[in-house]
Amino acid sequence: MNSRTIPVAVLLVQSAAALFGQTGQVGGPVIGFVFDSSVRALRPILGIPGASILGDPLNAGLDLSSAVVAPRQDSAIAFATDGSLHLLRLGSGVSEVLCGACPATANAAVYSPSGTAVALYSAGRAQIVTGLPDAPAAGASFDIGGSRSRAQAPPIAVSDDGAWLLASTPVAVNLFGSNGGPRQLLAAGPFALVAFAAGSHDAAIADSTGAITLFHDVAGASTAQPVTTPDAIRHLGALAFSTDGSRLFVASRAEESIASIDIAAGTSTVAACYCALSGLVPMGKVLRLNELGNGPLWLLDSDGTRVVFVPAVTQ
Repeated sequence: MNSRTIPVAVLLVQSAAALFGQTGQVGGPVIGFVFDSSVRALRPILGIPGASILGDPLNAGLDLSSAVVAPRQDSAIAFATDGSLHLLRLGSGVSEVLCGACPATANAAVYSPSGTAVALYSAGRAQIVTGLPDAPAAGASFDIGGSRSRAQAPPIAVSDDGAWLLASTPVAVNLFGSNGGPRQLLAAGPFALVAFAAGSHDAAIADSTGAITLFHDVAGASTAQPVTTPDAIRHLGALAFSTDGSRLFVASRAEESIASIDIAAGTSTVAACYCALSGLVPMGKVLRLNELGNGPLWLLDSDGTRVVFVPAVTQ
């Protein structure tokens, strides 16, 4: 009698496919959601890291031009092809949440580390919206400067409580607070990378030279701590904290590598990703490394040691 051994990963992927229900509904384990520009809709990523597939497009009743998904994958700011902005609630399905606090003119969105707040950008201004995903409320609004005609936001980061915002300029990183500002936090190279840690006012700044500075409590003492960058990471292209704030992740498009830096120990590990790195986008317990296109979608695991892929959609 002939017998065959079927790889566990294949079985897991097949199981993930079977768990997906009708269009617009999600069942079984879901890693997160990603925007698919080819069908102008969000798709779920079904399964577990290392054994996952892309599910069918979710029917939000909208023709989308882009979407930004919250780090906890429970909501998304979606931009329709008619220019309108929509707040979507994600879960077993997708539904729209009324957001009177969301400015209709916004054309870019940056979520806080836990997704409880978002900065909506338009023509040099950032409107903070808090209480996400179910009770959106208007927070502070900041004139962050820069070109009024700039379509995309410069590098900005907002704290989970929506009280503080970091914005990069060609010469510095400025800190804005609901009680005033701005004030220069750090002189830096053009449009340095910025990030807040989840549930705190700790922040990190990285410029194109590879210099990284960690600030403890930007709302108070703003104590600066230099962070050593691995030699393998020379040209920084993306920056993010781990979900518990104990690590910093930095990525280099030139070297196609991602470093995971233990802040307390000062040690680091480097993982290679032979892919078109576009960022470090928090997606639940993993980080998404590229946009969905014709090839695989690449993910970094939570400790930064393993890069896995989600197969491309077969047409």
